[in-house]
Amino acid sequence: MRASKFYIKTTREAPVEAESISHKYLTRGSFIQQIAAGIFSIMPFGQRSLDKIRNIIREEMNAIDGLEVTMPVVQPRSIWQESGRADTYIPPLARFSDRRERDMVLAPTHEETVSIMGRYGIASYRDMPLILYQIQTKFRDETRSRGGLLRVREFEMKDAYSFDADAEGLDASYDAMAQAYHNIFSRCGLNAVMVEADSGSIGGKDSAEFALLADSGEDTVLTCDSDSCDYGANLEKAEFLKTRNATENAKAVEKFATPGIKTIQGLATAEGVTESKTVKAVFYTIEDQVYVVVIRGDYEVNETKVRNLMGGAEPRLATRDEVSAAGFVAGSASAVGIDSKYVIADDSAVENANLLAGANEEGYHLRNVNFGRDWDADQIGDIAAAVEGHKCRRCDGGSLRQHRGIEVGHIFKLRTIYSDAMNVKFNDVGGKLQPVFMGCYGIGTGRLLAAAVEANHDDRGMTLPRSIAPFEVVVVGVNMHNNDEVRELAESLYQQLNDVGVDTLLDDRVEAPGAKFADADLIGMPVRVVVSPRSIQNGGVEVKHRKAAPSESTIHAVDEAVSAVQAMLNR
Repeated sequence: MRASKFYIKTTREAPVEAESISHKYLTRGSFIQQIAAGIFSIMPFGQRSLDKIRNIIREEMNAIDGLEVTMPVVQPRSIWQESGRADTYIPPLARFSDRRERDMVLAPTHEETVSIMGRYGIASYRDMPLILYQIQTKFRDETRSRGGLLRVREFEMKDAYSFDADAEGLDASYDAMAQAYHNIFSRCGLNAVMVEADSGSIGGKDSAEFALLADSGEDTVLTCDSDSCDYGANLEKAEFLKTRNATENAKAVEKFATPGIKTIQGLATAEGVTESKTVKAVFYTIEDQVYVVVIRGDYEVNETKVRNLMGGAEPRLATRDEVSAAGFVAGSASAVGIDSKYVIADDSAVENANLLAGANEEGYHLRNVNFGRDWDADQIGDIAAAVEGHKCRRCDGGSLRQHRGIEVGHIFKLRTIYSDAMNVKFNDVGGKLQPVFMGCYGIGTGRLLAAAVEANHDDRGMTLPRSIAPFEVVVVGVNMHNNDEVRELAESLYQQLNDVGVDTLLDDRVEAPGAKFADADLIGMPVRVVVSPRSIQNGGVEVKHRKAAPSESTIHAVDEAVSAVQAMLNR
């Protein structure tokens, strides 16, 4: 491709609203153009990089026997009612009516559609395992799109779906997909870590996300710092080893005055104990009902874990008016005397004895409060938020370390939640009708490109790996329009490189050399070849790797230039 025929509209300045490195460089490099909040056009450079990403994805999906399909973006809302997600999907579905007044949606994901595809074609256990995938547009009406392609409303995703006859088959499909994802990210220049994750609005029993650890990420990831432990999870899912207070026999409850004390820290200080000897009550409203969420005083509540414990119902902090109307006294509250069906407890509050707690009376607290005797809860589980420094639950001696991360992929074991809801059944070996075990696996192609920029850049621009750079090599002819020798040599090298399969751009624009070099660095061409009167005088052509220092280049004889470029690309 010749630069004079290409659409190169680079800029020196990034948009004022651009916060992330990828947003700045992809915009400056003429890869993307913003049309509205969270909605972007893909420019020719961006299209070339995304085409390469798509090809990598297709190769890895096909390697595990995936079959490519295309499913519609516009769908009848009725299929979402069939699955039970029409009114519960977060963010809410984008809806409209067609000319026949039928209720339609813009699909944010395709579990419903692929379930219908499976329901149509899967009749017997012999039809499985089956993996279907697509690379398709999605729309999610995010309330806070940001970071360029990192969080958008309209986006392209590779979503794949597996169908198996049993849980063991699903495990095998899930593991195969996980390995394919590792391959994809590695080939795209990303060192993505696989961590446990919450399944969110997709649903299912188990899920894992692939995260690029980067300061610009908006996710929080916790990993074990032990070299012998590979545990990792996002903040919503992370578990930790909860310490236990010394074992004690239950003592008699004592009510005592605490004028002016409204916080756990204040209560612990006044009593001369650590916060682990206290229990606090946090009020949440869930489906219009106020609940008391009880947790040990040195831990914080993880709202995602509360949601999962409550079967998917979304919790929100109760307002002062809601707390008062429910008869609670903020700052002096506890679950003592409260109907257990309105109490949600973390296991840390259940497993420790003789704790300090509110007396449900202004200015008073209780000593020696014990679960099972003084209060009870119908819902008990791990609802505590993990933080850096907590002990790892999976190994002996490791501690959790906190990172910022960019989610670049997510895989789910859906099991039978969609096949049960949407009647995706098959005849097993004995002829008995059974629900299909399903999995779901997603990668945002645009987000993957943005993450690759976040991981591969310097102060001059992008340093993309050759596998996804828009071109592998740029040949720059210096003043080639005024110098026949330079022009002929640049044209010859351009042709030779393309002939041996190197994806090459010939920068034949009528631009100053410095502008051409700056564009090559900004766009992230892996190798730059400069043909100039000076290089010819010095014995040939100048070859430089993008990641080398600005002054770090080598001169190669003309007949050795192609081999030198190939060697540099492969290093």
